[in-house]
Amino acid sequence: IFAIMYFLLIRPQKKKVKDHQKMVEGLRRGDMVVTQGGIIGKVTKVKEAGEIEVEIADNVRVRVLQGTVAQVLSKTEPANTN
Repeated sequence: IFAIMYFLLIRPQKKKVKDHQKMVEGLRRGDMVVTQGGIIGKVTKVKEAGEIEVEIADNVRVRVLQGTVAQVLSKTEPANTN
């Protein structure tokens, strides 16, 4: 019974958490995101302490915890370092 529960419940949940953490760590300026509260905006600054700044309208910026980002709608290309 434990093996069945592991493969049906625990393992998929761990994978989902790992994928979300990877997505959050990959956030960078210019990404369009959706928060868990349903706010859609563009990342303008990635701050320390797990915080990002999201522009939700012209000159309207809010601070959001990185963990509350539910989805990344579009990614920006990394800047060339050459």
